[in-house]
Amino acid sequence: MATNQLELERQHELAEFLRSRRARLSPQQVGLPSGTRRRTPGLRRGEVAVLAGVSPEWYTWLEQGRDIHVSEQVLESLARALHLDSNERAHLFLLAHRQLPPVETYSPPTISATLQQFLDQLGLMPACVVDVRTNVVAWNKAFRVVFGDYDTPSERERNLVWRLFTVPSKPRTDEWMELLRVYVAQFRAQYGRFINDPWWTQQISELKLISADFAELWERHDVLNATEGRKTMPHPLVGDLAFDFLWLQTVDSPDLRLLIHTLRNNTGTAEKIERLLACDAEENAQNTQGDLSYEVAAGNHNNG
Repeated sequence: MATNQLELERQHELAEFLRSRRARLSPQQVGLPSGTRRRTPGLRRGEVAVLAGVSPEWYTWLEQGRDIHVSEQVLESLARALHLDSNERAHLFLLAHRQLPPVETYSPPTISATLQQFLDQLGLMPACVVDVRTNVVAWNKAFRVVFGDYDTPSERERNLVWRLFTVPSKPRTDEWMELLRVYVAQFRAQYGRFINDPWWTQQISELKLISADFAELWERHDVLNATEGRKTMPHPLVGDLAFDFLWLQTVDSPDLRLLIHTLRNNTGTAEKIERLLACDAEENAQNTQGDLSYEVAAGNHNNG
């Protein structure tokens, strides 16, 4: 399909989307008088134009699918005027600018029970959910026994990039250095959406002071959205573990991604993770038994 035809279809889709959102609103919903009887449901074009702070003529052109430039500020005004929710706002920006809207504030994500269940059912494959700041916000048992416990109140200690560049005794193989490059490039890509958030400025400044590797890679200005890669890492109990990993985007929340480590064949990684999970289960059983023994002893003491 020719480029011009694709542009026409995009402009047509934008026009139809705006008309549909306008039609579902009543004047009362946006604080306007109902006025005289209306031939069609919803707001008039001129009313939307007034609410968005643009001229009626310009807004009419937009709904006619004309090839006109729409600024970020106008799109935000239209989103507010038409009472768009977060998904509709993102759709508006994709149609008009072919990219998601910028984000200036961070909200802690909510992990659904279904998403956590999916992680748990991956079995031997270490997997986690990562937010836009690369904080690990959910994980399974395999991830915990391989990469350590992320159940900490400190956001910094749950941050993948922070751990990657501040935890000592990491290998400096070509594969590992490429992994560092990819993570920093992905971190910069996210930073572009949150450039006005002071959290990013502080995190980047401190990482540059602590890690010469991070400082060097940050100055390259690489930007990536890598979907897969390779990782070999030493584990203090079982030795080297070899993974291929992939990133998956969640549909209901564009700010959450799944990081899934698949076990590289013929490396003994599967057997090693089985041993780690068995040791973890045994330790938990011992702790549980210890807690029960303490409760029984305390109960006997209180009853004595």
